[in-house]
Amino acid sequence: MTRRNAFEDAALPLFGSDEAQPVPLPEGRLPSYIKDHRARLRARFLEGGAQAMPDYELLELVLFRAIPRQDVKPLARALLDRFGDFNRVLSAPMHQLVEVPGIGDSVATDLKILEAAAHRMMRSRVMQRPVLSGWDALLDYCHTAMSHRATEQFRVLFLDTRNTLIADEEQGRGTVNHVPVYPREIAKRALELDATALILVHNHPSGDPTPSQADIDMTAQVQSVCQALGIALHDHLIIGKSRELSFRSEGYL
Repeated sequence: MTRRNAFEDAALPLFGSDEAQPVPLPEGRLPSYIKDHRARLRARFLEGGAQAMPDYELLELVLFRAIPRQDVKPLARALLDRFGDFNRVLSAPMHQLVEVPGIGDSVATDLKILEAAAHRMMRSRVMQRPVLSGWDALLDYCHTAMSHRATEQFRVLFLDTRNTLIADEEQGRGTVNHVPVYPREIAKRALELDATALILVHNHPSGDPTPSQADIDMTAQVQSVCQALGIALHDHLIIGKSRELSFRSEGYL
């Protein structure tokens, strides 16, 4: 092995002692089966991108850098068994990630940083841009931010007179099937931001975006308060796991 390869596969001094400990290896070298496996996955990613890889292999690629001298395939499988898919692994709360044997605070933090980076990239595609002419980008952003959450989250997108998105704010988090919403607080915040229109967004952790009667009633309350102040409610989006529902399209608004 050349000195360069030994450096590339050396353990990075980024993580604390809370991580799964690698098996001691002679001369600091990886077993060939691990090294070859990692090389194959990296080559496949470079050739075909993420779409060429199942979730567990993509997760292995992420874990390579966090745990550089250990076979991480069992750990990737354990994470997927616990949370279901790649996106749900990244969106899992820290306290649930560290419950998986072999995942310490540092690796969990790496996963949350990756999630935050994905959200930041998608958010940059919609902020300060006309929302109605970039509807697909907005839906992509909402799905990235919300579709894999285990509890309900309620967000409000505030728009100006040109329907440009000027703010995206979380208004509340709740349980698996409920989140408290306060229509007057939403209207008050719209006035503070000089917003002239709103889009409400919340997720259904069940995966089914069909609105409940409580969703319908809450939307009517928000619309009533906003109309009194001259603020338009363009839509209310419910984000499911693989699809969304638009109140406007479905005739609820």
